[in-house]
Amino acid sequence: MTKHDAKNVTRRGVLAGGGSLVVGFSLLSRALAQEGEVQGVTPPKEPRPKLPGSLSGAPLLDSWIRIDANGEITVFTGKAELGQGVKTAIIQVAAEELEVDPAAVRLVTADTDRTPDEGYTAGSQSMQNSGTAVRHAAAQVRDILIAQAATRWQIPIDGLRAENGKVVRTDGQALDYGALVSGETLHVEAVPQTRLKPQGSFRVMGQSLPRVDIPAKVTGTPIYVQDMRLPNMVHARVVRPPRPGATLTNLDSAAVERMPGVVAVVRNGSFLAVAAEREFQAIRAMQALEAAAQWSEGTRLPDPDGFVASLKTFPAQQGVVAERGGGGAATAAKTFQATFTRPYQIHGSIGPSCAVALLENGTTTVWSHTQGVYPDRRAISEMLGVAPEQVRVIHVEGSGCYGHNGADDAAADAALVAQAVPGRPVRLQWMREQEHVWEPYGPAMLTELRASIDETGRIVDWNYDLWSNTHTTRPGPAGSLIAARSLPNPFPPQPVKLTISPAGNGDRNAVPLYTVPNLRVIWHFLPDMPLRVSALRALGAYVNVFAIESAMDELALMANVDPVEFRLRHMEDPRGRAVIEAAAEGFGWSGDPLPEGRGRGFAFARYKNLAAYLAMAIEMEVDRETGRSRMTRVVAAIDSGEVVNPDGIRNQTEGGIIQAASWTLYEAVAFEETGITSIDWSSYPIMRFGAVPESMDIRIMDRPGRPFLGTGEAAQGPTAAAIGNAIRHATGRRLYDIPFRAEKVKAAIGV
Repeated sequence: MTKHDAKNVTRRGVLAGGGSLVVGFSLLSRALAQEGEVQGVTPPKEPRPKLPGSLSGAPLLDSWIRIDANGEITVFTGKAELGQGVKTAIIQVAAEELEVDPAAVRLVTADTDRTPDEGYTAGSQSMQNSGTAVRHAAAQVRDILIAQAATRWQIPIDGLRAENGKVVRTDGQALDYGALVSGETLHVEAVPQTRLKPQGSFRVMGQSLPRVDIPAKVTGTPIYVQDMRLPNMVHARVVRPPRPGATLTNLDSAAVERMPGVVAVVRNGSFLAVAAEREFQAIRAMQALEAAAQWSEGTRLPDPDGFVASLKTFPAQQGVVAERGGGGAATAAKTFQATFTRPYQIHGSIGPSCAVALLENGTTTVWSHTQGVYPDRRAISEMLGVAPEQVRVIHVEGSGCYGHNGADDAAADAALVAQAVPGRPVRLQWMREQEHVWEPYGPAMLTELRASIDETGRIVDWNYDLWSNTHTTRPGPAGSLIAARSLPNPFPPQPVKLTISPAGNGDRNAVPLYTVPNLRVIWHFLPDMPLRVSALRALGAYVNVFAIESAMDELALMANVDPVEFRLRHMEDPRGRAVIEAAAEGFGWSGDPLPEGRGRGFAFARYKNLAAYLAMAIEMEVDRETGRSRMTRVVAAIDSGEVVNPDGIRNQTEGGIIQAASWTLYEAVAFEETGITSIDWSSYPIMRFGAVPESMDIRIMDRPGRPFLGTGEAAQGPTAAAIGNAIRHATGRRLYDIPFRAEKVKAAIGV
């Protein structure tokens, strides 16, 4: 590039191509297009390449990166920190491409007034979508600043580099980033191709940077929405009916309104709540309101005995998830057939759902631990009958998440109460029993699997049927909110539809990744839901992988082949093979006998068949007299693409294993026809510290230059299957019905 060229560098030109920074469409193509327009000939339109990650939905660079005149860098993401460490990872990718220290990056997470609309923080897609967008935006911003410096100095771009928040010349002269930006410098659209830093030059990515969200959590610093205390704030509690479907028929609230500290009793149709100056005053008033309220009978729940097995009798729509081959029955030598089930399960958030809302100057601001600030804003604004611009939703971390729990409902509750006390912040928190009874559950599921091998031990036929509701009824429409359903003119729940998609729903991971010539997978979709359900971590993948990987072990036994070797024989994906081999090698997998009461189990899956690969080997001990089962040792190998923060991947994998083990060994919603009975931690037990594995070894397989694949939900299905396979190895008995509580194990082994 000549000095003359440098004088004419523009922001658009840098992004479109120029000198050594060829990062977009060619200038020649644009020139030809302009020439055609001048001559009155409309040139053929070339399809615009898709922008990376979430840039496609928010293409302006300053939607993601802003630098002020002092050089202070602010990065924006529409994703929320849910304890998965995404704040740290996004700071790392931004710092790497901007050539600054991570401490120099200020990150703003999901806020409808400030950040891009990235939908929900769900499905292990934060790094795939937002991390990718921030990385490309940061790299393009870096190159714009280099081009600005070249223009300022009137020298070629090739002699400049970014370093520590400055653009530096070969002679050592430097300009701070802040000196190179003006109001419109970064207000340009991103381009599809980016000059990313090569992996060999990384200083920040690939390092286990300490998570930025942890210090406050371990020191008790207020960080959760449950901790929020705003000036002049009132505390609120909501009163729920005795069972779903009940409506408020009569209420004399006069005595409650006279109670100490009570600011307002809010009745809006069947929505009932109270606000008071102090939290305990609100709780006492809530209890008095519960006693004073009269409700209709509501909906009777199904008979719990045999309920999951009865899912096959529900009206269903049938969808073909996958089908290939013409059937392998003619060559089948041995067949395995079984039914697998899972009960309703809860998210089990340690902190009950909470939100703070404030109506001021015609705008309702809600602080919530929702997983989707923009969808929640749409739902709340529809419920309130106002424009979306009159509602602002700001994400604040909550103490526990794992999917669509009660966060959005608590946000709606707080927003409604705030309308009754304008100008005063309203902090509304659910009680523990309300959390257990009213949050949307992970759906109960039933699956039937029939698979055959030929005389050589190869799988020749695979038939899989699953019965399940939808696994997502998240906000967007107001009818997804309990409060909106309770209004005088209630918003009905949006009808659920059978949808087969690559990422899956109830059918997520229902198709095995193994080589199977003849295969048929059917989702028997249940549109009617006896209990309210929505997204619980991993959706249908938890049960589907459990069933598939349990069958793989049984087929391996029929073929008289080691379970790991059997999987490798049917695995063509090289990355799948690599994690299977790495987990087995790290565990020291063998066929050697173990002491009595001990068993080893193995399992594998690629989450959604398009995200992270994970394989794991575990050792279990089973007390034959009590039926108590416990994981003692776990080795897992995970490939989630290019590694940003190894310790973050390790955190998420360990957490996923522990949570899935808790589901598998302990957790089930209990109910009677008159209502939910698992209302606390005694009636809904979860894994305690004493049951955590003694050893967990997570082996991370870095894939430099490959796309981010996400991590958070990769372990859920393999954990359930590995536990089942280990119990089978230890006892000789296969368990098919989650959870594997002690009494169930003891009954299976017949002691």
